[in-house]
Amino acid sequence: MSAKTIIISFVILIIFVVGLSFLITGNQPTQPEAASYNSQSQDRPRVEIGEKFIDVGEIKVSDVITRDFPIKNVGTKPVQLLNINSSCGCTSGKIIYKDFTSKEFGMHAQSGFVTEIAPGDAVTMRLTYRPATMPVYGAVEREVYISTNDPDNSKLIFAIKAIVR
Repeated sequence: MSAKTIIISFVILIIFVVGLSFLITGNQPTQPEAASYNSQSQDRPRVEIGEKFIDVGEIKVSDVITRDFPIKNVGTKPVQLLNINSSCGCTSGKIIYKDFTSKEFGMHAQSGFVTEIAPGDAVTMRLTYRPATMPVYGAVEREVYISTNDPDNSKLIFAIKAIVR
C-alpha cells in the first residue's frame, strides 16, 4: 500500500467518524448555559414531583413494565433536566415534553442535557423496566436518576419494585 492510499483511507475514516457522531447527537438539544441557584432565592426553578416509587407486584421475566411520573416546575425559572441514567441496563427513562420525546437513557446510555421545563409546565418521565434484559428473579428494585438545577432537588430518583417470576 502506498503512502498516498493510506492517507486517503485515513481521511475517509475521519470523515466517516465525524459524520456518524453528528448523526448520533443530531436529535439532542444543545445545552444552554448552566444556571445555578441557591435554596434561599425565591426567583429560581422548583421541581415538584408526586409519586417517585411504584410497586408493580408479581410479574413475569418476559414482561415489559412502563410507568409515567410527572415532573412539574412550580418555580419562576426554567428547570433543566440532564444526566438521565439508571441503576441497571434493564431499566431506562425518557422525557416527554410537549412535542418532544427524548431517547431512552439508562445505565449504559446516560444523557447529557435533555430539556428545560418552563415555569408552570410539566413533563412526563417514562420509566421502562425490561426484566429479561438482565434476568434477576425474586424481589427487584430498579431506579432512574435525573439531575436538575433545582438546588433543593438536584437529583431526582424514580424507583420501580417488582417480584420477578
